[in-house]
Amino acid sequence: MDYEQLRVFRNDNNTFGKRLGIYVEELRPGYARAVKTVTEEDLNPVQVPHGGIYFSLADTACGSAMASYGTAAVTINCSFSFLQSAGIGNRLTAEARVLQAGKSICVLEARVTGETGELYAVGTFTFRRLDRRIEL
Repeated sequence: MDYEQLRVFRNDNNTFGKRLGIYVEELRPGYARAVKTVTEEDLNPVQVPHGGIYFSLADTACGSAMASYGTAAVTINCSFSFLQSAGIGNRLTAEARVLQAGKSICVLEARVTGETGELYAVGTFTFRRLDRRIEL
């Protein structure tokens, strides 16, 4: 598997991620790192980033770590905790690691942090592998 080619493929074909400004920076076996800078458009009515921003960033990182196995997969469950809010201009990073890789079900952990290491959110994601190879 060419992980750089897979990373580029995932960035180029993630229209939802593009709309949110999410970009996969690194991809290797069982690991991915995705980034996003908070903009004014990301704020909710109480003027903090909408929780969907953190979740989408973490889910993108986990989905990319899953893709490192060469098969398509979908999120089937998640437990996610929001710990604090970032501000406009903060660069968020989600790092995802596979905790358990089974034949059909895999569990991953994601941590969303800021530029100086502050922890904004954590999640445990469960994915189902699909019977479909990723074709690059």
